[in-house]
Amino acid sequence: GQIKSSNLEFECPCESKHYHYFPSVFSPSFFLKILLDQQENGVETNHYSSIPPSPSPEDQDEAFSTYFEQKVHIPDTGNQIFSFRKLWAFTGPGFLMSIAYLDPGNIESDLQSGAKAGFKLLWVLLGATIIGLLLQRLAARLGVVTGMHLAEVCNRQYPTVPRIILWLMVELAIIGSDMQEVIGCAIAFNLLSVGRIPLWAGVLITITDTFVFLFLDKYGLRKLEAFFGLLITIMAISFGYEYVIVKPDQGELLKGMFLPYCAGCGPVQLEQAVGIVGAVIMPHNIYLHSALVKSRDVDRKNKKDVKEANKYFFIESAVALFVSFLINVFVVAVFAEAFFNKTNMDVVSKEQSSFPHTDLFPMNNDTLEVDIYKGGVVLGCFFGPAALYIWAVGILAAGQSSTMTGTYSGQFVMEGFLNLRWSRFARVLLTRSIAIIPTLLVAIFQDVQHLTGMNDFLNVLQSLQLPFALIPILTFTSLTSIMNDFANGLVWKISGGILILMVCVINMYFVIVYVTALNSVLLYVLAALISVGYLCFVAYLAWHCLVALGVSCLDCGSRVSNPPAVLIEEQSEYDS
Repeated sequence: GQIKSSNLEFECPCESKHYHYFPSVFSPSFFLKILLDQQENGVETNHYSSIPPSPSPEDQDEAFSTYFEQKVHIPDTGNQIFSFRKLWAFTGPGFLMSIAYLDPGNIESDLQSGAKAGFKLLWVLLGATIIGLLLQRLAARLGVVTGMHLAEVCNRQYPTVPRIILWLMVELAIIGSDMQEVIGCAIAFNLLSVGRIPLWAGVLITITDTFVFLFLDKYGLRKLEAFFGLLITIMAISFGYEYVIVKPDQGELLKGMFLPYCAGCGPVQLEQAVGIVGAVIMPHNIYLHSALVKSRDVDRKNKKDVKEANKYFFIESAVALFVSFLINVFVVAVFAEAFFNKTNMDVVSKEQSSFPHTDLFPMNNDTLEVDIYKGGVVLGCFFGPAALYIWAVGILAAGQSSTMTGTYSGQFVMEGFLNLRWSRFARVLLTRSIAIIPTLLVAIFQDVQHLTGMNDFLNVLQSLQLPFALIPILTFTSLTSIMNDFANGLVWKISGGILILMVCVINMYFVIVYVTALNSVLLYVLAALISVGYLCFVAYLAWHCLVALGVSCLDCGSRVSNPPAVLIEEQSEYDS
């Protein structure tokens, strides 16, 4: 139901009826009346999600249609505590989600971490991945328990104006991520063709093949998931090859991974550590994961099945993020071993006269600065052309896979927030166009060798959008009225709140550092004006979140409040 002022308003899903009751007079007979009205009209009730269902299952499918028109059957394995057959049936959504941890933005953050700080920031990468796993757990639970993804729940729980603002903010995050991914593919094509394919042409190729790959699920959802698995395997082999030929110091690697300390680090390394957290934890991925879990055929009216689905999705997510973590470690270790404390002259001295990138690095002793493009070039200089081309193949796989999952994210977000009923092709075309047009403009007017500044700006843009995914997911998974028996307990409420606060503060620091480096009074004033509206909206979401977490003194008209204790008690009595 929806809490308005001091009244609770319950809407019967089958007729235009509204029941208004004051909290002091809740009774089992009241709920019996609602249930009887539903049963008379053939509507099933779900004991594990109190969000009002749509008028009918058919209408709900039409209103919130997704790419996943089929559901994967979950085998019955009896009373086994753990079953590999069942885990295999649940395997898929977590690996699609993990691709966001391997996009070109993450790869660039990894290589810059290795080049600027050596192995010293691996513990930050490990910590960020663990935090990401805990947040993805919340997203998966929301999708499994309610049968709706985060955008759909936001659509039903927030008022119109905040809902539209939230949608726009999430779309900005998706556009920023998509630009990095498409540009990454274009850079890979440029490296593979030895500069013959310009950046804008690589963007057009990426647009075309993304449209083709997105329709693979017409041949079966498992085939689509297998294709993503192939792309992850290509990344693991490509970056694993670089790891083997560079031969990093294993002792320094383990020390950097498990010793949370950064000896001799300064502002540069601190900013890079903050950038790692911002690159790993991405706002649109929370929305994506909550939608992907809907592809499994879980009986949400059966508490045991829902609990089991939550368990297997968490295990699968942990395995998937472990694989993504290893691939990220490969990249950090390669650049930490080979290029930490290197200068431009070190690269120039390795270049051969026949090498096509002889003018890329100036002849001075400044510290070497690398990005995705220059990173491939320096690998080619030090370890031969094969290293360059294999690097480009890995970047292409990372960019192509993350571009596809980014398109899915845009699709789910737009469908959920706006309740679109367009044809599938029209929706794909719209979501692609929103992200591709600015990317194409950048590719036309920007040189492939000077994209680091744009990448920093896009990282800042996505950092700003993090609260618009993390606060809602904690809010709704903490509400008994939505999650019932699967709502966050006290430990998860406190730890989740602390983690989200910490991630948001870290990312705000990254934004402040970026803005202060602009050295423009006009930009400072503009940033200050935008910050006022931004902070007001974050405070609005935080207010709803605190009410959901149980801070009852703030409950003065929030639409996302938990129902009173008497309501929960009497509903439990009726259910019994």
